[in-house]
Amino acid sequence: MDNLFIVVSHLNPDPMYKQIIDQIKDAIASGKLQPEAKLPSIREMARELKISEITIKRAYSDLENEGFIFTRSGLGSYVADIDRDKLRQGKWLEIQKDILKICKTADRFDISAREIIALVKEIEESSDG
Repeated sequence: MDNLFIVVSHLNPDPMYKQIIDQIKDAIASGKLQPEAKLPSIREMARELKISEITIKRAYSDLENEGFIFTRSGLGSYVADIDRDKLRQGKWLEIQKDILKICKTADRFDISAREIIALVKEIEESSDG
């Protein structure tokens, strides 16, 4: 698992299997995990992260159902060759939902969309340097 660095936290509100799923998807999207790359076995990942094998099995199962990985019987799980545009579109929809939630929260506190946009620009500028 040399090129795959996953961190799970009990402080994160997401369930551990989702934290694993999100981090593997991000590694695939960023190119850190290439198509056909072998993933650690369920047992190896559970031991390294000190969590239940059932949690890893759930994450791998969901990733496989979504087409991000595939399993070769007796050999292990591998990264699938996925359509990066499809992955980007999925992330775009996720970001839209997050922004909608932020806007609804901001509205309850009389924070305008203009202020949110200014904040995003400020964050973008500070991260460019």
